[in-house]
Amino acid sequence: MRSFLFVPGIRPERFSKALTSGADTVIVDLEDAVAEADKAQARQYVADGASAFGASTTRVLVRINGFGTPWFDDDLALLTARGIDGVVLPKAESAEALLNVARVSGKPILPIVESALGVWQVLEVARAPGVERLVFGSVDLELDLDCSGSWDALLYARSRIVLASRVAGLLPPVDGVTVTLDDTAQLAADASAASCLGFGGKLCIHPKQVAQVNASFSPGEDELAKAREVVEAFERAGGGAVSVDGRMVDLPVLLKARRQLAMAGGSTGARNSNAPDSGCVSESCVG
Repeated sequence: MRSFLFVPGIRPERFSKALTSGADTVIVDLEDAVAEADKAQARQYVADGASAFGASTTRVLVRINGFGTPWFDDDLALLTARGIDGVVLPKAESAEALLNVARVSGKPILPIVESALGVWQVLEVARAPGVERLVFGSVDLELDLDCSGSWDALLYARSRIVLASRVAGLLPPVDGVTVTLDDTAQLAADASAASCLGFGGKLCIHPKQVAQVNASFSPGEDELAKAREVVEAFERAGGGAVSVDGRMVDLPVLLKARRQLAMAGGSTGARNSNAPDSGCVSESCVG
């Protein structure tokens, strides 16, 4: 699960496009992408679309409204529908809200860490029942801290999320959005930096971001060739340390190489790997 594409819950005509975008996961958004007056209607659209979600090979999550909002309880009830594979919980800052979600849905939870308190208490969030992996809400954290959205400014927060995920035994976390839609170089740089730091995927706000994100979080051909070389050299050495291209290969290096090869063997896209060139399925839904 590398690419996580938002689609507004209030735009049901975009659901099918999102499901065939090539994204590994689609997040149907009931929070930021939906005006207060439209919350109930969006929830109904999602309920009506649940059967189509279930028929797709793409994983479908729903981003509900935050704990303590007027829409939280009704959103929770929606999560029991078949076809909805999990829940994305915004403004995650403690275990309390996560316990409520876990009791009702019984489905995997992806909390969004997007506030100063959430970053500070991220290990508590990560260890809450039902949590599968953490999501970084970079845009909201930038607002909360009144800081720059640059990589350097948010590096500490990202590092805490990666470390907490590992300590809690979760899947690698999902990095925040790149808000520039037409700057492919920026998207590639952001995704590459997140992957190097230990993130396992990235949020997308347009289908045309999906292919680049998938590529950035998958081993390239050169990496795979080197990984195969490491594994073969280690096997020829009978399990002892060996040098490959002037670099010592011991057990940690071997295990990382095997992980890369396993990832390449297990990486699968969505039902349709040909992402459209245009046609945004998401608007005002950055987190």
